[in-house]
Amino acid sequence: MQQFQKLSKCALDELVEVFEKVDEKDIREMLDKIKAADHIFLLGAGREGLSTRAFAMRLMHLGKDAHWVWDDTTPAVKEGDLFICACGSADVSHENIICENAKKAGAYLLLVTPSAQGFLLSIADTIVRIPAMAYKAVYQADDEYVPTEQMMGNQFEQALLVFFDVIVMMLKDEMGLTNEDMEKRHRNVE
Repeated sequence: MQQFQKLSKCALDELVEVFEKVDEKDIREMLDKIKAADHIFLLGAGREGLSTRAFAMRLMHLGKDAHWVWDDTTPAVKEGDLFICACGSADVSHENIICENAKKAGAYLLLVTPSAQGFLLSIADTIVRIPAMAYKAVYQADDEYVPTEQMMGNQFEQALLVFFDVIVMMLKDEMGLTNEDMEKRHRNVE
C-alpha cells in the first residue's frame, strides 16, 4: 500500500471509530436546542474554530440567525440565546472568558469537547462529547476516546468538521428543508 493510501485509511478508520462512540442522547439535545434557538453564537479557536465557523455558515443556510463570534457584525448576546463552543481541552483562557461573558449575558452554553477536565465543563449547560484525541485535552483513565496515529489535535478537528456537517444534515431533514432551500440562502454576489 502506498504511503498516502495507508495514512488516509488510518485517518478515516479512526473517524469511523470516533463516530461509533458518540452518544445519541447528546446529539438529540443539541438538535433540539438549535431548532428552538432564535439566535445562535459560535466560538472555537485555531483549527477547531475553522470547523466551527463552517458550522455557523451552514446554520445560516438552514435559516438560523447564526453568528461567528469573531465577526465584526456579530450582535450582542442576550438572555435565551444559544452559545455553542467547540474546545478540545475545555480550557482555553480567551474561550473561558468569552463563554463566561456569554453566560453572564443569559446565554445557554453548549460545549462540544472530548475533554474530561477543564473550566468550560464547569459552566456548560450541555456537554456534547466527541471521543476523539484533541490537542492538550485531558482524558481520564476510563474515558472511551479513540487513540490516534495522527499529530496534535488532528483527529478531533477532523471529527468536528464531519460531526457538524452530519448535524446539519439531520437538522435539514427535521426542519423539512431541501438542499435547494439552503442554496437559496447562500451568498449570491460572488
